[in-house]
Amino acid sequence: MSTSTSTSTSTSTSTSTSTSTSTVSTGASGGPRGRVGSDRTGGGFVGAFTSEWTKLWTVRTPYVCLLVGLVVTAVFTFYYGSIARINDKPIQPVGNASVSSVVLTQFALVILAMTTVTSEYSTNSVRTSLLWVPVRPRVQLAKALLCALVGFVTAMVWGVLGIALAWGPFRGHAEFELSKVAYQTVAMGVYSALICVMTVGVAFALRTAAGAVAMIFFVVSALPGMLVGLGGPVLLAINEYMPQTVGGYFMLGDGEAPFPDAVSVLILLVWAVAAHVAGLLVLRRRDA
Repeated sequence: MSTSTSTSTSTSTSTSTSTSTSTVSTGASGGPRGRVGSDRTGGGFVGAFTSEWTKLWTVRTPYVCLLVGLVVTAVFTFYYGSIARINDKPIQPVGNASVSSVVLTQFALVILAMTTVTSEYSTNSVRTSLLWVPVRPRVQLAKALLCALVGFVTAMVWGVLGIALAWGPFRGHAEFELSKVAYQTVAMGVYSALICVMTVGVAFALRTAAGAVAMIFFVVSALPGMLVGLGGPVLLAINEYMPQTVGGYFMLGDGEAPFPDAVSVLILLVWAVAAHVAGLLVLRRRDA
């Protein structure tokens, strides 16, 4: 009797252990929990980009920036065409009006790109962003790509609007050549996109709105003016490689640039990448 009971208990225990082991094995490898634990990788770069896209359009700043740029483009290009007619300027491509307006409208895009970074640092929501996307370069790249895309499309829209508004006031003092208009419009988009990427890098490096705006304004606008004002072969040679100067040559496309268009784009790309790398180095050292 005792031996039979002991054997039965041992068999029951062995069966229970076997069933438990099988269950654990199934849960770890083939069951739903096992799959979720082993295959879950997050949203990756697409998820990070989608998150940045959502955050951008749920605040008021980008809409204000786009509206301001639109108004400035309209006023500036109309005025440009009117002055060219009044002063009896030589006939020029109608797209020159839009290209000239970039000197001002680029800063609407600079502020838009800057706030994608500095607004998060000012509210400490950057900590949440870095928890969602712990891969630091991915966060910065997602912001840069988003701002580049917005800058590219927006600048081209502004360019087309400026051409349409300037054509009337020019009254015969401008020429419309489709290939030239297309080139200048796309060039405006490329320049604006790279300026936005540079702004994101500077914003990550400095982390304050005032510092980022001051730095971008100095490098893009103030410093070239100082170099030209002071004059001299060395300073003028340096000015030829400043972002706004290079961008102006590239966007006008009038053949007066000291280097080919491909080199102009390369110089702008170097500025953007340098700022991006500086921002990434600061982000890795000081994090949030």
